[in-house]
Amino acid sequence: MRILMVTTGLLLGGAECQVVSLADRLAARGHDVIIAYLTGSVGVRPSRAVELYPLHVSKTPLGVLRGCLRLRRLVRRWRPDVVHSHMVHANLIARGVRLGVRMPRLVCTAHSTVEGGRAVMLAYRLTDRLGDAFTHVSREAVEAFERAGAAPRGRMLPMLNGIDLQAFSNAPDLRTQSRQRLFPRPDRRLLLSVGRLAEEKNHAGLLRAFAQLVELRPDVDLWIAGDGPLREALQRQCAAQGLGDRVVFLGARRDVPDLMRAADVFVLPSLFEGFGLVVAEAMASGTPVVATDAGGVAEVMNGTGILVPVGDEPALARGLAEAFSMDVARAAAMTASARRQAEERLDIERVVDAWLELYQRGIEC
Repeated sequence: MRILMVTTGLLLGGAECQVVSLADRLAARGHDVIIAYLTGSVGVRPSRAVELYPLHVSKTPLGVLRGCLRLRRLVRRWRPDVVHSHMVHANLIARGVRLGVRMPRLVCTAHSTVEGGRAVMLAYRLTDRLGDAFTHVSREAVEAFERAGAAPRGRMLPMLNGIDLQAFSNAPDLRTQSRQRLFPRPDRRLLLSVGRLAEEKNHAGLLRAFAQLVELRPDVDLWIAGDGPLREALQRQCAAQGLGDRVVFLGARRDVPDLMRAADVFVLPSLFEGFGLVVAEAMASGTPVVATDAGGVAEVMNGTGILVPVGDEPALARGLAEAFSMDVARAAAMTASARRQAEERLDIERVVDAWLELYQRGIEC
């Protein structure tokens, strides 16, 4: 099967990592796969079996038109059996391009519960019939899109993201090695957060909650992996709160599986999430999770961690204190249950099976 992935970008983010992981797995199964991306640099790169095709879309009407023409030429030349678009701009552009070129199957996937305001939701609704399938990454996200009028009720399908269970292993020897290599401090505990330093990820709220936590747990350090536009502001906030020696900004990292295994607790403080891929990665890695009830996070965790209300910093601090106070038996039971959930529902190979079934049967409008 010839599969063309179209994505808004390939920066180092959860949605982008999922696109690349899916493309790699499809290529490993013998399918021909191309990833066309609208804009930006390549932060997450697929294997050599997957070709990259930049569309060079710029934020002007003429730039968008030129990008659409490039995508149309690619579709005409390569003749994919399936076009699978990801994220709002790629979804809407792929639907528009279909008006002028044959696509046997067009599958569109949203990755966030907040992809835009009323205009974007209206654009989704008006172009709905140009796609064969419309999916989102969790049931909660599907319901949010239905409430916003982006699709008729019953039209969207929830398709969970998947993770590499071998890369994110909870094997005791790997956990020990990661800890000794990255955080060889038996007298300290490590709290980890992974995510782009942007407003919706709410690292500012995490820092305020962490300031409350350290009053109870002075032995805990916080590592934040990821980069983004708010890095300098967050660093200034750390200094203002007197947390400079307790918080480390790691920047963008390629060793997230090791970081997950090295941590004592993983935290996701987000205000908005479609799925929360890093939560699934922590679950698979054997690390207890404290997360806000944002988007599909509760669905991903399925009762295997500590869930707190979105934007409630005292509750987040209490959840973190609870996680660091768990006895060995409770922590072991929590992480074992989380790993089982990852194996049963979030294995990337199971997810690829589901996508291939959807590609092959399609969904008629």
